[in-house]
Amino acid sequence: MPNAYISGTGGYVPPRVVTNDDLRTQYGIDTTHEWIHQRTGIEERRYAEDGVGSADMGFEAAKIAIQRAGLTPRDIDMILFATLSPEHHFPGSGVFMQRKFTELFEGDMPKYIPAMDIRNQCSGFLYGLGTATSMVQSGALKHVLVVGGETHSAALDMTTRGRTVTSLFGDGAGAVVVSATDDAKRGVRKWHLGADGRFAEALWMPVWDIRKKPFVTLPYGREGKAEIDPGTLWPQMDGKQVFRHAVEKMCMSLMQVCFDQSLSANDIDLFVFHQANMRINTYVADTLGIPQDKLIHNIHKYGNTTAATIPLLLAEAEETGRLKPGMKVAMVAFGSGFTWGAAIADW
Repeated sequence: MPNAYISGTGGYVPPRVVTNDDLRTQYGIDTTHEWIHQRTGIEERRYAEDGVGSADMGFEAAKIAIQRAGLTPRDIDMILFATLSPEHHFPGSGVFMQRKFTELFEGDMPKYIPAMDIRNQCSGFLYGLGTATSMVQSGALKHVLVVGGETHSAALDMTTRGRTVTSLFGDGAGAVVVSATDDAKRGVRKWHLGADGRFAEALWMPVWDIRKKPFVTLPYGREGKAEIDPGTLWPQMDGKQVFRHAVEKMCMSLMQVCFDQSLSANDIDLFVFHQANMRINTYVADTLGIPQDKLIHNIHKYGNTTAATIPLLLAEAEETGRLKPGMKVAMVAFGSGFTWGAAIADW
């Protein structure tokens, strides 16, 4: 059975920078830089321009990952696209990104390469990594492209009412190629995934409720105009509930994969935490005795890009030389659902 290792990484963020002060001056949100930074560690985030979606940014990240893997688009056997902000209710973002590859690399990419979306929010990349690893280890596929891409800025409540959630999120994409290898020293060694649907409404966007007919609530407002109920349109979060479970499940997942591999924190060279909130990550690190010099962060620059945070971090760390071949890497994430996951890889 071949090993499955991460052969290439890539990241992309849109050029538009939105600082904490910009949320106040440009959008009129009653907040301050100090209020946001103290609670989250975020200083700024990126917003995509109109007309740019998750598949567009994922495409840019994926091109870099494929190139760094020393491959061409024709070598990719499957696309796994993790997102909570797809272009449309259906079909998924994966096929829109696949179409972009087909159009750009006409004749150099299989026309019917399969594409699958993964809807596990902040944990989506690790769900995709686990799936890709299993596919490659089975021998069925040689190179699987795993992408996390998010366009949060199009669906945030840009008012003071929504500041607690709006201040957290930014746009961006990250990608990795998971490839087969006979090198016993490289590979994704262990992954662990979990979910607890009892808390699905603790962090969610209720607008798409297919149980209702029509599934978008359309109360008739003044002058007979149809209006979407604003209470269902924006993300809603029980912050205390999310914080508590994030710390608990991230600690549990990391401990599980380390235990399965007979490892301690001392054996890990680099910890890659999902970038949701710096306070959560600090709490997890302190609880598990992880020294700060083994952690990498970019939440201060990009905010929470959900499924894109871990592959973005991997791409940045590899580009800057922080992540090198031979290092042992631990990844962990927690997101709405609740869902969570962790993985260990020998780089």
